[in-house]
Amino acid sequence: MEAEISMHQQRKPSKGGWRSAIFIIWVEVAERFAYYGMSGNLITYLTNVLKEPTATAAKNVNIWSGIATLLPLVGAFMADSYLGRFNTILFSSFIYIKGLVMLTLTVSIIPARFRRQLFFLSLYTIAIGQGGHKPCVQAFGADQFDEDKPEEKKAKSSFFNWWYFGICSGAVAATLVVIYLQDNVGWAIGFGVSAVAMGMALVVFLLGRKLYRQQVPRGSPLTQVAQVFVAAVRKRNLPVMESGCGLAMEVQGTGRNLASTNQFRFLDKATIVDDIDQLGECKNRWRLCSVTQVEEVKLLIRLIPIWFSCLMYAVMFAQVGTFFTKQGSTMNRKIGSKFYVPPASLLVSASLMIMFFLPFYDRILVPVARKFTGLPSGVTMLQRIGIGMFLSIIGMVIAALVEARRLRTAREHGLVDLPKETVPMTIWWLLPQYMIWGLADVFAIVGLQELFYDQMPDRLRSLGAAAWLSIVGVGSLLSSVVMSIVQSISSRYGESWLGNNLNRAHLDYYYWVLAGLSTLWFCAYVLVAKFFIYKKIDAVGSDAATEEDLMTL
Repeated sequence: MEAEISMHQQRKPSKGGWRSAIFIIWVEVAERFAYYGMSGNLITYLTNVLKEPTATAAKNVNIWSGIATLLPLVGAFMADSYLGRFNTILFSSFIYIKGLVMLTLTVSIIPARFRRQLFFLSLYTIAIGQGGHKPCVQAFGADQFDEDKPEEKKAKSSFFNWWYFGICSGAVAATLVVIYLQDNVGWAIGFGVSAVAMGMALVVFLLGRKLYRQQVPRGSPLTQVAQVFVAAVRKRNLPVMESGCGLAMEVQGTGRNLASTNQFRFLDKATIVDDIDQLGECKNRWRLCSVTQVEEVKLLIRLIPIWFSCLMYAVMFAQVGTFFTKQGSTMNRKIGSKFYVPPASLLVSASLMIMFFLPFYDRILVPVARKFTGLPSGVTMLQRIGIGMFLSIIGMVIAALVEARRLRTAREHGLVDLPKETVPMTIWWLLPQYMIWGLADVFAIVGLQELFYDQMPDRLRSLGAAAWLSIVGVGSLLSSVVMSIVQSISSRYGESWLGNNLNRAHLDYYYWVLAGLSTLWFCAYVLVAKFFIYKKIDAVGSDAATEEDLMTL
């Protein structure tokens, strides 16, 4: 009987797997409800309540969004190096809730003359909280699956799909409920609901604490990165040896050994044992590194070009929550005799597209593709990202064509100089561009999440989640730069393309510029992806190595 119980416990580990991951997915649903409820309608608050010009408000939203998605780099580093993911999520949740409560009080009881300053202080407090919460929750969820077990490896790939399904569920609920409350009941109620949702996220996270697999941080992993470069420079005059001829020292805290690759061979010199290494009783890690340690550095270097080549996707992504919303605010939003569709609520169409398509992708397309490719995810991560980038270009072209029609309708009805009048063109014309963007996210965003988790060194996976988020953050900041350049150039030759009066402005020209730039970036991405080498696991991960060898673009 005891033997049977022991075998049963081995078959069903007490921690990890889907039963712990499901808690983390629900945490993300609640957190995204809070986030999109707070951020989805920001441009409306800035223009209608704080009276900012449209372009200024869009820039402020983009700058805040950019910083909010760059701060996870700091939070991820602290989690991977010192605090651990569980503690980082816990501490950052309290900061997050504090920011949302401050925001609620700011729009309700703070005098108008102080409101602007405290409003932005509250926003950036929320950004700090998200900086620790966002990268760690995703990595913590993926940590619940053991990559050395084939079934759990497949489950982990599926986890990223259902993770994003959870994100979109929270976004849809926030768009339908919170944004409606903000537009029709009051901003304090809307932001207050977001604060309550974030409190619920913390409660759900704590409920599953006994089921979680946790990794213990072992100091800054960036030290090991520096050691590889220092050791390689010290031995720069030595000839590069054949693959595998270096000394593969056991590195404390490394779960899996990586196979040697032929890229960036200069770094392989860090693994060569020279006369000084042989004389030393204790190996100096600033002179001699393991093959795994060197390969981890190569992983980071390989991801840098991918990061840069995806930036234009993020620039276009920034338009969905800014100018797409302002387009909708000028159009006929009436349903029935009394109800008006909040312009920001069209974001729900993109999320609904994701929610409907993701289960189809995960349960039908992936198993079919898996039979042909032999890959757990059906297609390679880079192929998935590339499909999403291509779809985003199509989405921006559609947006440009729809905007051109909106401008033509405004001219035909004499509304060019009447920006507050409703253009007699239904807001549902915007649905195709939102839905194409939702479809693009299924491929690009989920692919980026999986790539920057899977291809990062094991000890830097929170940083990997922050790295893909930083693409969105830098893209938002670059969007503000592109907007400033377009404003400066277009205003020299007449009406600014991004003026406050959208009926005189030319958002369609701006969208065409973005589509052209994104096409150039997409070509660069394809070139970079062709030279990308996926992680290969050595020794105990031989099965995984064979599988990864199949991953070519």
